[in-house]
Amino acid sequence: MSVCKRLREHLDARNVKYVVISHSQAFTAQEIAASLHVPGREMAKTVVVKSPQGLALCVVRAMDRLDLELVASRLGTTHARLATEQEFQHSFPDCEMGAMPPFGNLYDVPTLVDEALTHDREIVFNAGTHVDAIRMSYADFADMAKPKVGRITLSLTGAAH
Repeated sequence: MSVCKRLREHLDARNVKYVVISHSQAFTAQEIAASLHVPGREMAKTVVVKSPQGLALCVVRAMDRLDLELVASRLGTTHARLATEQEFQHSFPDCEMGAMPPFGNLYDVPTLVDEALTHDREIVFNAGTHVDAIRMSYADFADMAKPKVGRITLSLTGAAH
C-alpha cells in the first residue's frame, strides 16, 4: 500500500507542494520521527476520539498527550475518550489501521489541531500507511484540512503552550 489515494488526489488537485517520505515500518509517531530524523515537534500524530457527537481527529505533536477534557470542550460536548480500533476501523477504509492522515474533512469527521503545531513552518504526518509519511507546510495543511485550532494537550512541563 502507498499513500492513500484520497489524500494524494486531494493534495494534487490543489497543486499543493508536499514530499512523500518512505521509511521503515513504524507504528508510533515517535518511531517515525526518529526514523526520519524529524524533530518530535514537527511530527504530527493523528489520534481518533469518540464523543456523543461521533468520531473526531485530534492532531498533536508526536511527544504530546491529549487532554480529553479540553478536547470535549473544543468539540462542544460533555466528554470525549480515545476511540477503540473497532469504533473507527471502517471510517478510514483506504488507510492502514492507526495510520490515518490528519485530514478529517476527507472522511467527514471534524479535525482539531493543538495550537503548538501551528508554530512550525512544516509538519510531517502519516500518509495512510505505516511506511509512508508526508512533509508539507503547516499553512497549506491548515488551508486544506480546515481544522479547529486550540490547546488540546496536557502541559507536561507545566509551561503553557
